[in-house]
Amino acid sequence: MARWKGGEVEVEGLIAAGDLQKLTGDAANGDRFLEKAATTLETARSAIERDPDSAYVLAYDAARQALTALLGHQGLRPTTKGGHYAVEQAARAQFGSGFRQFGALRRRRNELEYPERPGDDATDDEAREAVESAQTIITAAEGLLDQLGLF
Repeated sequence: MARWKGGEVEVEGLIAAGDLQKLTGDAANGDRFLEKAATTLETARSAIERDPDSAYVLAYDAARQALTALLGHQGLRPTTKGGHYAVEQAARAQFGSGFRQFGALRRRRNELEYPERPGDDATDDEAREAVESAQTIITAAEGLLDQLGLF
C-alpha cells in the first residue's frame, strides 16, 4: 500500500525533529493499539459516575492509543521528546479536522492531571462527552487503518 500523502511534509518534519521515529517489522502494526484503545474506553465508561476524573483521563488515553495505532500502522511512533503532542500534530496534519477534538481532550486531561486550583474536577457529563469523543476517534481510526501504508 502506498504512503499516506496528506501531511507528509509535517510528518517528515516531526521525524527530523526527533518527535516521531520510524518502526520496522512487526512493530509497524496498529491493530494491537486499536484493541487496547477499545479496552481502555470500556474501562473509562465504567468509571464515569464513580470517578469522572479518571474516566476522562482514560477516555483521553483511549483516543491517544487509537491515533498511535494510525502512526504505528505507518511504521511510526512518538518519541519521549515528541510525546502526546506529536501524536496530535501528526493526526491533525495527516487526517485534518476529523481528529480536532483530540487537542481539547489532551489539554483538559493536562488540567485534570495537574490542577491549578482545588475543585477543578471533571463532571459526570464532561466525562461522558470525553468518552463519546474518544469513541468517535476510535471509530474513525478503525476506518482509516487499512488505507495506510508505511511512511
